Amino acid sequence: MRAVVTRVKSASVAIGGETVGSIGKGFLVLLGVSSEDGEAQADKVADRICGLRVFEDEAGKMNVNPKDAGAELLIVSQFTLYADVKSRRPGFTRAARPETAVPLYERVIAGCRERGFKVETGEFGAEMLVESVNDGPVTILIDTAEL
Repeated sequence: MRAVVTRVKSASVAIGGETVGSIGKGFLVLLGVSSEDGEAQADKVADRICGLRVFEDEAGKMNVNPKDAGAELLIVSQFTLYADVKSRRPGFTRAARPETAVPLYERVIAGCRERGFKVETGEFGAEMLVESVNDGPVTILIDTAEL
């Protein structure tokens, strides 16, 4: 499982011109699920997202976790994180099929909510417009294959 976590001042996702999720300060998370992922990877990614200490403390150092910073989360499915770019036309065979990916995507969302976060989402498989105001910018790549 891969997550691109960007610290934001605000972020939103719209489908068909209608905003379906928006947050203030927090993380915009683009989440990709591979065909090899399972519940263990979903749990690891949720734990890592919710524990990233990348908000500034009183000394200006990235040392505060999102809960203590009062952060919100916007989690958007992003199968293209598993693109194979060996050719100029990306292939997506490593990305999980919806019947596998949707329950794992939902498990990550539930895991973050269980930890007390306000979590907004996009809609799996929908054509979405995502807007964000990056803070820093701070962008972290989480890959469960490396945890």
